Amino acid sequence: MGRIIAVANQKGGVGKSTTAINLSACLAEKGKKVLAIDIDPQGNTTSGLGADKNAVENTLYELLLGEAETKDTIIKNVVDNVDLIPSNMNLSGAEIELVDLEDKEFILKKITDKLRRKYDYIIMDCPPSLSMLTINALTAATSVLVPIQCEYDVLEGLSQLIHTIEMVRDRLNKRLKIEGVVFTMYDARTNLSLQVVENVKENLDQNIYKTIIPRNVRLAEAPSYGKPINLYDSRSTGAESYRLLAEEVIGREDE
Repeated sequence: MGRIIAVANQKGGVGKSTTAINLSACLAEKGKKVLAIDIDPQGNTTSGLGADKNAVENTLYELLLGEAETKDTIIKNVVDNVDLIPSNMNLSGAEIELVDLEDKEFILKKITDKLRRKYDYIIMDCPPSLSMLTINALTAATSVLVPIQCEYDVLEGLSQLIHTIEMVRDRLNKRLKIEGVVFTMYDARTNLSLQVVENVKENLDQNIYKTIIPRNVRLAEAPSYGKPINLYDSRSTGAESYRLLAEEVIGREDE
């Protein structure tokens, strides 16, 4: 049974899509069968894995509303060993349309539960909000990976997210756990980045990944070429960092 990891943070611009794209690709590089699900209407994971978000016929939106079958929505091998359920701006309408549906929090779970046996990992890129789409992802997930940017006010937003995760675990998904926190956009030249890491380690009673993702020009460029970093620039520090993160994630399989 595959692990279902929601990459979530209600704050935008923290490296969420970057992490979903590159963790998926680096897990696949290590021989794991991966399904990436883009749950963000911005569709960054879709385009970052090389799919044209404006040209795809079926997306997560149609799938959630029962207007398309899973087999007609999954794009096979966008990257070797990575399949994709794409998204685009249509998904922003799902928020309103899901509200009236019965068991609205469990719609995505019903889809992922059927797919779980086919994949080692299902990686979900959540929107930057604590919306019904995010609740669906947390209800479907086995764990949550939280990317956080090295900024001074990071703990404030994090405590809100952890509260939401705990609420979902109590009410909707007993198996949900926090996979871990991963620091992104780390700039070794600034004291602030170092202070933030130390501050979070002191104040956060959560699993913190040893791998820290640096600020890296190649990492920022890769999505505009529709490639994960390990294909765009295999020897960059960004690629090496996400390979290390993938190893850490795999290392937690037995925990």
